[in-house]
Amino acid sequence: MGVVGGVGGYDRRTMATITIDGKECGFEQGDTILQVANANGITIPQYCYHDGLTIVASCRICLAEVWAPNPRNDNKLEAIPKLLPTCQTTCGEGQVVYTDSPKAIANQKAVMEYLLINHPLDCPVCDQSGECSLQDYSYEYGRGVSRFEETKIKQPKKDVGPHVLLYSDRCIMCSRCVRFTREVTGTAELTITGRGNKEQIDVFPGVALDNELSANVIDLCPVGALLDKDFLFSQRVWFLKETPSIDGITSSGDNITVHHNQGLVYRIKPRTNMDVNKWWISDEIRFGWKFVHDEGRLTGAAHKKFGARAACDFVRAYDEIVENMKGKKIALVVSPMLSCEEAYALAKAAVALGGKGATLCVGPVPRDGTDKVFPGGYTVRAEKAPNARGVRRVLEAVAQAEGLGEVLDARGFEGGSFEGVLVTGNYPSDWVTAGFAKACEGAFTVVIDTLGNRLTEAADIVLPGAVWLEKAGVFENAQGKLQAFEQAVPSPTGARSEGQIALDLLAVIEGSGMEQRRVERRVMVVDEGPGQVPGATEVLLPGAAHRYNAAHIRREMAGEYTALSVFETEVSYPVVEAQHTAEMELVEL
Repeated sequence: MGVVGGVGGYDRRTMATITIDGKECGFEQGDTILQVANANGITIPQYCYHDGLTIVASCRICLAEVWAPNPRNDNKLEAIPKLLPTCQTTCGEGQVVYTDSPKAIANQKAVMEYLLINHPLDCPVCDQSGECSLQDYSYEYGRGVSRFEETKIKQPKKDVGPHVLLYSDRCIMCSRCVRFTREVTGTAELTITGRGNKEQIDVFPGVALDNELSANVIDLCPVGALLDKDFLFSQRVWFLKETPSIDGITSSGDNITVHHNQGLVYRIKPRTNMDVNKWWISDEIRFGWKFVHDEGRLTGAAHKKFGARAACDFVRAYDEIVENMKGKKIALVVSPMLSCEEAYALAKAAVALGGKGATLCVGPVPRDGTDKVFPGGYTVRAEKAPNARGVRRVLEAVAQAEGLGEVLDARGFEGGSFEGVLVTGNYPSDWVTAGFAKACEGAFTVVIDTLGNRLTEAADIVLPGAVWLEKAGVFENAQGKLQAFEQAVPSPTGARSEGQIALDLLAVIEGSGMEQRRVERRVMVVDEGPGQVPGATEVLLPGAAHRYNAAHIRREMAGEYTALSVFETEVSYPVVEAQHTAEMELVEL
């Protein structure tokens, strides 16, 4: 439906309207007042409401004064005697809602006062501090001072699952977590016990909160009651930077936000996308990024010298690759952990090296069981690679245009015979099978990987790559959806992205050589111990004249191959939220 003279995406000429705090908004039948307010950027305080859960109207802070036309009195506006919960009250034509009237404000202050009666004053040590609704609403809707002088009731801390801690004395009984385990996961580990000020969230005896989506209750909790064990006391949230990204571990393509500071990732949280993952992510995605900072990361190029592995620089490694693989029968194995742009750049390098003798292959695609669909609609994917379809799409387009023949899978590669092999890994764990390693025997083997394995130990050339959080690109998920992600943190010193390695190889093959770059910017390295945070310098290694840029590669792909034009027309990009403006007015002196 087109929007003509509409508010909040609705057409006023054809749809009913409601006025909330002086703003006229369109609505559809069945919409609640709170839903319409949220859609139109009108702030109404809310604790228990969530778009993905049933409505219980238990927190009572969203109560508002509602006026409605009375059909028995010539449709004159009349105030409904009592305040109504906006989360549960459906909109009616011509209604006028006030959330800032004296009655509504008095209710907000009363609710906040009741919630804070037994709430501990531990904001300075609470992990939720800085992103806590109780803090925000206390400032916006609460009283300036507490009138409660009695002793606060102390509730216990509970270890409710492998990822979640429950601080019961901080809980405001919104019941979001209980509803999540009943309605979304269907596992129902959480329940409400007790009554009055002894009411608590708890697990059933002998049943831990241990389902594949368990840590989503941490995001749902509007206060500091449910906390992430992994993130506990590790960083203050106001120091964290946020970068939009895509799940780089499974084929689900879940939208995520990477929270990082000074080059280190601290946590991953879900980013809402109703077409992919809605509001949730699996625990596997949330906690599976630890290999990014693994102490075993490869950080320098190496080659075989007199039968032993020795360190070398990238320029020497590139020269040896060209010397030993140029014009030979070679195979390129592109890992499904890499982006579409990197697959394209590597394929171009392979064609430049081997010409018509080059064979393009998709690397091993790990699987674990079968897809699992939860009652709430979320699917945990059995395929543990983010871009198997995207890599195949790109390689098939290049192979068809260059006349290279069929694109092989891992089994097809293992059955082939090649003079040279260029293999990319980038898996979060050891991925090399005995058959794969055997297929590389006898060939000049180049491995680009992030972690050591039996193939890096036996390879003639080893080049350190970068994980998906250290670069930008596009993944194609199990639904065939192309989604872009941004770089969150820099790669370790001595490593570089597979896309940049491909561009460097092309430069050497074409005879343009490497450029020596000096320092371009400074980065900070976190000092986990006491004392000052040391500064560090990021040294850019010698490379091709063109720096790898995912957006530029996408344009090149679409322009050179018709089959890849989708990378200009069908890629979904992260939605950039508007910057928050300070409440304090700044005045020039």
